[in-house]
Amino acid sequence: MTIRSDHEMKSMQEAGRIVRQALTAMRQAVRPGITTGDLNTVAHGILEANGARSAPNLVYGFPGSALISVNDEIVHGVPGKRVLETGDVVKLDVTVEKDGFMADAACTVAVGTCSPKAAQLIRCARTAFRKAMKLARVGHRVSDLSRAIEAEVRHNGFSVVRELCGHGIGRTIHESPTVPNYFDPTCRDPLREGMVVAVEPIIAAGKGDCFMDRDGWTVRTKDRSLAAHYEQTIVITRGEPILLTA
Repeated sequence: MTIRSDHEMKSMQEAGRIVRQALTAMRQAVRPGITTGDLNTVAHGILEANGARSAPNLVYGFPGSALISVNDEIVHGVPGKRVLETGDVVKLDVTVEKDGFMADAACTVAVGTCSPKAAQLIRCARTAFRKAMKLARVGHRVSDLSRAIEAEVRHNGFSVVRELCGHGIGRTIHESPTVPNYFDPTCRDPLREGMVVAVEPIIAAGKGDCFMDRDGWTVRTKDRSLAAHYEQTIVITRGEPILLTA
């Protein structure tokens, strides 16, 4: 969507605040021995207390309030009985609907102490996002963000998961434009003032090829390599972008 009024901005900020609150609570709860279902309960409680709903559940019928993916699970992991262990790499992804507006964010957390490579992968996803933010303003194009993300990921020796992209957001989860994590010369949409997009580097330690698990939701790396995910919902301005979920 493109924000055109103070009401829309305040509504998007409120959705972003709830996403941030849920992710913060989930991060703090991550520890060896907790289940992904327990983490989902944490997120659900935050959403319920704020009068918000899980957007993936609302729009797509996802069976949970948060998407929780572990190790080679890239995105869309279904919360359940899985117990987290020291060294696991956990992707926490929350998309909230509040009063008809939606915001989306994700982070990757290590359970206790992880391997040096896992730590580097987690840092890389976050850094790739920050590199894109330097170009996320009026006067640039979607392809500029994509180029910055891919360059940082390749520089670190990792791969982007090409099938999974960022996106516009606002009135529903996935709106135009699509924001690839690799340079695509056809994605030349100009970044306009007030445009709301979810920018989300999704990367893998291996080749980045993926497949859908048998549950019909969870996306995994084909080579079983670790994956990391970092996402924020932003508003494009003529200067630095507004990070609604950060």
